[in-house]
Amino acid sequence: MTTIRKDRGMWTVNSLGRLGNQMGEYATLYVLAKQNNHQAYILPEMHEYLAPIFKITLPVLHSKINKNIQWKHYWLHDWMSNEYYNIPGDYVKLTGYPCSWTFYHHIKEDILREFTFHDFLKDEANRYLEGIKGSRENVTFIGVHVRRGDYVHVMRDAWKGVIADKAYIDKAMSYFRNKYQEPVFVVTSNGMEWCKENIDASKGDVCFSGDGAKRTLMLLKEMCISLVMEMNQSQQRTLLFLLTAITPS
Repeated sequence: MTTIRKDRGMWTVNSLGRLGNQMGEYATLYVLAKQNNHQAYILPEMHEYLAPIFKITLPVLHSKINKNIQWKHYWLHDWMSNEYYNIPGDYVKLTGYPCSWTFYHHIKEDILREFTFHDFLKDEANRYLEGIKGSRENVTFIGVHVRRGDYVHVMRDAWKGVIADKAYIDKAMSYFRNKYQEPVFVVTSNGMEWCKENIDASKGDVCFSGDGAKRTLMLLKEMCISLVMEMNQSQQRTLLFLLTAITPS
């Protein structure tokens, strides 16, 4: 068993990006600090992002303490490496955008526990889904996340990739319509107008839900049994690993 030396300095991680990045950074800090026998602390900015949604347990580092510590900045690439088992330094601030499952797959249950939703949020999501269930008896909720906004240009220019188009979404939804008896597609996006113009809702099994706000997005994804998601996003790699798919009662 790893013994955490709380008298040996502090480890933290930068607070960068949106929800998926924040989750990946938190999980990576949790693992690497434990592996290197140091106590982990999160910055106030990360706490403000994650604590309203999840039952996280890492203590928060006061902003004044953070500013006065002479940190050793340690940059991480986005996969686990052997050298990360022996990172030197008592006051280390991990940097970068780590969100790979390779950091924490061996303690998956610990990480899932850290990212447990608050009970009142799960109740809120269940009430919402119950409302759109209607008279259906064998409903299966399918989450559809379509990221638009800045990612339309970022994917093309920075990642040299493509984003999900109408044909991709139609094909994915057809797969689930054939797989389940009464599917209901719950669409979340930061480009809802595009979704309404390009997603076929004529069968009455599509619900356009919200504007992609992080709390709504995470709740509905967790409560749906399957996901139709755009690929090659750092957020998606983290979420696909962390989310436990369940069928709402």
